[in-house]
Amino acid sequence: MITSACIPRRRGRAAALLAAAAVLLAACTGPNTGTETDAAAADPGTGHLHGLGVDPADGAVYAAGHLGVFRLSGGKAVRVADRYQDTMGFTVTGPSTFLASGHPSPTDTDARSPHLGLIRSTDAGRSWQMLSVEGEADFHALEQAGGVLYGFDSQSGRLWASADGGRSWDKRAKQPLLDIAAHAKSPETVWAATGKGLERSTDGGRAFSAVPAAPGVVAVEEPEPGLFVALAADGRVVSSRGGRTWTERGRLPDGGDPTVLTAVTGQRLLAADSSDTVYQSTDAGRTWKVLHQPSQTTQHH
Repeated sequence: MITSACIPRRRGRAAALLAAAAVLLAACTGPNTGTETDAAAADPGTGHLHGLGVDPADGAVYAAGHLGVFRLSGGKAVRVADRYQDTMGFTVTGPSTFLASGHPSPTDTDARSPHLGLIRSTDAGRSWQMLSVEGEADFHALEQAGGVLYGFDSQSGRLWASADGGRSWDKRAKQPLLDIAAHAKSPETVWAATGKGLERSTDGGRAFSAVPAAPGVVAVEEPEPGLFVALAADGRVVSSRGGRTWTERGRLPDGGDPTVLTAVTGQRLLAADSSDTVYQSTDAGRTWKVLHQPSQTTQHH
């Protein structure tokens, strides 16, 4: 149901402005080999990717980036509901149910704040409702662990925790991090990827300590209790049982620095790099196939 708290769709003048922005971007980045009409009609693409997930309702893969939420289909990224909001901290929590944070589209004249706070969609990204902390929080990472929702707020530099689905929050440790992981069977244990190593909290994110001998990981997942899968800064896929010793499983294909990792299961992994290419592995990270490359984006869904 659409309410006054929902994030509005961008149409008409907003879409025209975004198309014009795409033309300007093309002019700044290289020669225009097509017609002006072709450039104006081109979709600007995903923007930098912040999240990946699979909707259990239909098995579709979704990607969230600076320029919206996209359904990956047939090698293309299909924009959901003509939305251009900067979608950060994206996570799938149930059938057609997504949580996210971020910023409204620059052309959204109805925006009330530069920070969306925590928003939720129950129709696979077609509409969004503000749940809490609009104008205050900008969650760059969100993790649902059983009855606890964790969010890393880039504004305060703190890990926040919610026991009521994100409606109210408890602010916990100030901990610089890039990604967080926790499992429903042990929600008080939180793992934080810092880019230089791995930190662990056993008290729900109130305090962290370094994990000895952990590699410099930029993204971490805990698909099974005590099983960790992570992306190192150099693109290596590493895993561990318990976090004491680490094994290299494979490596992302060349093309950019790793930025996003989602473990659908211990075997099925999704990842993205700084070129905004999306990859999938079905063998725990040993081999990877391309699901989407930035040039393959369509606008209508």
